[in-house]
Amino acid sequence: MYLLEITTQTWITVGIVAGIFAGSALVIGALILLIGKVFKVDIDEKITKICENLAGANCGGCGCSGCSGFASKLADGSANLADCHVTSPEKKAEIAKLLGIELTDEEPTVAVVKCNGGAENCNDKFEYKGNPTCAANNALLGGNKACSYACLGCGDCKAVCPENAIEVTKRLAKVDPDRCISCGACITACPKNIIERIPSSAPVYVACSSKCSIKEAKEVMSACKVGCITCGKCAKSCPHGAITMVDNLPHIDYSKCTGCLTCVAACPRHTIVSRKVVAEETPEATQTSDNKSISE
Repeated sequence: MYLLEITTQTWITVGIVAGIFAGSALVIGALILLIGKVFKVDIDEKITKICENLAGANCGGCGCSGCSGFASKLADGSANLADCHVTSPEKKAEIAKLLGIELTDEEPTVAVVKCNGGAENCNDKFEYKGNPTCAANNALLGGNKACSYACLGCGDCKAVCPENAIEVTKRLAKVDPDRCISCGACITACPKNIIERIPSSAPVYVACSSKCSIKEAKEVMSACKVGCITCGKCAKSCPHGAITMVDNLPHIDYSKCTGCLTCVAACPRHTIVSRKVVAEETPEATQTSDNKSISE
């Protein structure tokens, strides 16, 4: 009899405890629903539609943490649609309609590393044995390369590329134009700021970022075999006036460049690189290059 009373009392206690827990759960659930309604954040339908049309790469190339942040800035007018280089022209046209703006024609772009130094062409000023990143290397006296503008070749750009479009060979980063979506993640990651976009159709580009003056030409030549010495021969020889010297470096106006490759042949340092295959090079440029090699 005594044992039965104990068992009954135990079950009553368990029931009370279970009731308390159940009641607490109901109260907490009701509070969550109430707080959710009170503090509910209404999402702008326009932002949602913009997000649906963005590429969704979340690459950060536009300067925002992701596509949703970029969509919010587009909606309030604090961002430019041209800042996104990943979304297709068709989808950009849809976004332009949503925003009520006129979409300007944009030529597709591709990233290039404006350096051709690497281990083969550019000397080291000391042996770096620290954290194997470009950022850490650059933090130590501007990096271990003899040229202060050189690619450090640790692969920070490769690490952030969402399309695996960058390879680092012999301490030099190179972009695969067929894989590059021009998101700009590599541009942001490079501590040397030597990666930039050029038109996808560009036949040539300047593979150097040195801004050394002509008085410093000897220093450039001692540091790198292919560094620009700002001689200006490329600008003088261009038959279309597509090249001007800006900050001691050739600047190419791609709206004028025809891909004749005269500049490639004229450059004594091989600083201007052709993006065309040899079979596409014009006979004139090839002949000029051959004559130059013979004379050297």
